[in-house]
Amino acid sequence: MAGLLGSSSTTFFSSRTLSSSSPKLSSFTISTNPVVSGKFNWRKFYGGIGIPVKKSRSQLQFSISNVATEINATEKAPKVATESQRPVFPFAAIVGQDEMKLCLLLNVIDPKIGGVMIMGDRGTGKSTTVRSLTDLLPEIKVVAGDPFNSDPEDPELMGVEVREKALRGEDISVVMTKINMVDLPLGATEDRVCGTIDIEKALTEGIKAFEPGLLAKANRGILYVDEVNLLDDHLVDVLLDSAASGWNTVEREGISISHPARFILIGSGNPEEGELRPQLLDRFGMHAQVGTVKDAELRVKIVEERGSFDKNPKEFRSSYKEEQEKLTTQISSARSMLSSVQIDHELRVKISKVCAELNVDGLRGDIVTNRAAKALAALKGRDKVTTEDIATVIPNCLRHRLRKDPLESIDSGLLVIEKFYEVFG
Repeated sequence: MAGLLGSSSTTFFSSRTLSSSSPKLSSFTISTNPVVSGKFNWRKFYGGIGIPVKKSRSQLQFSISNVATEINATEKAPKVATESQRPVFPFAAIVGQDEMKLCLLLNVIDPKIGGVMIMGDRGTGKSTTVRSLTDLLPEIKVVAGDPFNSDPEDPELMGVEVREKALRGEDISVVMTKINMVDLPLGATEDRVCGTIDIEKALTEGIKAFEPGLLAKANRGILYVDEVNLLDDHLVDVLLDSAASGWNTVEREGISISHPARFILIGSGNPEEGELRPQLLDRFGMHAQVGTVKDAELRVKIVEERGSFDKNPKEFRSSYKEEQEKLTTQISSARSMLSSVQIDHELRVKISKVCAELNVDGLRGDIVTNRAAKALAALKGRDKVTTEDIATVIPNCLRHRLRKDPLESIDSGLLVIEKFYEVFG
């Protein structure tokens, strides 16, 4: 026993009351006949070890004293101030990378743009910027207790149970909650992403029940895939199907269930690690290219800001609280006025002409460019789209939709800009 417990001293003694001058000892009893059936009591001593004890007439008592483990009963462990979640780097504190930040903000204002694909060098703050978006996400109405974040006002965004309640005219309790951001890890299984059978209910209640997955949690929210170009093909197929239809259908062990799965798909990756399948790339509404900052002064500022955050996250976040609140208010205002923003027919024709002359497949490029230009105008507080708005967003909306020529050395974004000025004059 002494060998197991380190430098503890072990002593046999008879049962007696310890005097106040006695050293602090932790005692436990061991039955001399542990084979006898019966319920055991568990007693703990210092070190966190539990000994099964069965009360009987014949018992031995041990006391274990260890200077290193003696604790004064009056001393209490200091309270540690912890936040409810892992501290996130403030969005307003991110230096540079304006193209990436703008694409993310436009998608928060208008989720129907279809998400962002962020490609760039390693260590350029792609993941940090995306995760910092959580503080700026506005609140939305959801049905209380619903695992699919159903919209109480839109039947297309309701789960089956909520829709049936609405058709029966039952009261639906509504709560306000922030838009979810769900991380999709590369090692996730298809069952975890799509949903699977609730094993606990199947074993305890004998019924087949559905356990929602990450797509259910991401409904009406953001689904973020870091290193998306390394994602397994079968998960890519799942995302393609959900992104195309806005619904996730699960067939498992005799259960068939469908639920809404409309989310903003955000992906990030390093082009050195491989290209993305064209089918998935086309599902991203916008494409942002991120490069390493070359300005030495700017690099120093980024390093200092990151060091301050790592040293004291709470204090650093509070220093940017006012800027974060202003940005949140600006986003909420833009979302509310988005429906009133107008774009002239002439500008729409020119956008489509650019897409046609660039041989962009499909019409998704036209639609996304119109939506992004409206969202930018709303972000700037205007109710009418200008040529400048279109010039700002059109490279991000079209560059990843162009057919790639392996002999072409010019960047695809520059091709879009050249064609834009040629059409818009």
